Order: sequence, then structure tokens, then C-alpha cells
Amino acid sequence: MIKVYEPNDLGHANHGWLDSRFHFSFAEYYNPERMGFGPLRVINDDMIKAGSGFDMHPHRDMEIITFVRSGAITHQDSRGNKGRTGAGDVQVMSAGTGILHSEFNLESEDTTLFQIWIMPKRNGVKPRWEAGTFADKAANDSLPLLVSGFEGDAEKGALYINQDATIHGGKLAAGQAITHPVRAQAYVLVSDGEVEVDGKLMTKGSGAEVTGQSSIALAAKANAEVIVIDVPVW
Repeated sequence: MIKVYEPNDLGHANHGWLDSRFHFSFAEYYNPERMGFGPLRVINDDMIKAGSGFDMHPHRDMEIITFVRSGAITHQDSRGNKGRTGAGDVQVMSAGTGILHSEFNLESEDTTLFQIWIMPKRNGVKPRWEAGTFADKAANDSLPLLVSGFEGDAEKGALYINQDATIHGGKLAAGQAITHPVRAQAYVLVSDGEVEVDGKLMTKGSGAEVTGQSSIALAAKANAEVIVIDVPVW
């Protein structure tokens, strides 16, 4: 079964320097029917103005994945990690026993990104941060694997998270069609363009829950970018 959520179905907050759409309850947006999807707790579609960002703040026992769509974000944390993640790239932070971090758009242009929070399968792990460059994310027969908590996937270039989950993402050319496997249940994001998911049209900014099926058919109606987050059933 597929249930599509259009951008107007999402929570919304505009603070001037930060314009966010919330796929699940977050901060001032509360919807008791949208508290998460299995261990997937947060998907925020953020636009951060140039020269703005999040000051140092704490996290604990959460896997935090940032997928930068345009511009770049600069990360710094209390464990000495620092890095710039640009458009098309991904950073992962396992908050574990506790970590402080900041994220700033130090560019001269606005930055757009997805921030994704997934609850860990084990609490109290050692905090860690890493980023990956996925310059060529074009999908051939399948969407490229970006993030995974499964053994052996790090050798394929995937960033590691502390959960039995995967994130695939890539670009589809107009007219391209692929079949993407679903391990447990999936949340689909369209970050650009238009895509039919099993015949249901999704446009830029929309999301969809996929449950009770082993694959989805993706057909790009225009040049598009798609992200598929596969998480356990809770």
C-alpha cells in the first residue's frame, strides 16, 4: 500500500532564516497521527538562508542523516569533527551517549536539505560523524545506496548508521523507469521533478509511505531526484 503526502499536507514553519516542512511532528508542529514511521522519527525539508544556521546544541541516542540538495552545510561538533557537505552529498551523525554540534550555511547562496532522524537499534554507542561524496548519483538499474546499517554495505561505499535501515537516492531521467526493492517498509521522498510510484504521481516536496509490499515501480515523468528510506516495521 502507498499513501502519498503532498507538501500542503506537511507541517510548516518559516522563521525567516529557516523555512521548514515537517513530514512528522517536530518542534511547534504536532500531529498525533504523524509521530513517525517505524524508527523513522523526523524528516525535515529545510531551506537555510546564506550566513545562517543552528548554533551548538545537544543530541543523544539518535541517528541524524543530512542530505544536502543545494548549497552546502558546515558541521562542527564537540568531538572535534568539522566538515563541509555540499549538494548531492550526505553526512551522518550517531549521537549515541551525547554530542554537541552546530550546522551553518556559510555559503553565499541558500542551502536546501533533508534532515532525517532515525532511532537507533542500540542506545549508548560512541558518538561518531562522517560524510560521503556521491557526485554521480544517476540511477541506472537501481538507486545508489547512500546509507546503511547492514554488515558489508560500508564496503560498497555506504555511510554507516546504528539501525537496520538503508537510504538509497539518485537521479532519474525523464522517461526512465526502475523497480526498487523494499526490505521492510519504505518512505519515499521526491526532492526534485515528478515521479510515479506504482502509478501514483509524486511531485517535488512530497513523501509517501510504502507498506506491505516487496518492491516499488518508479517512473520519472520529468527529470527527478528520489530518496527511499527503508526502515524496520515497529
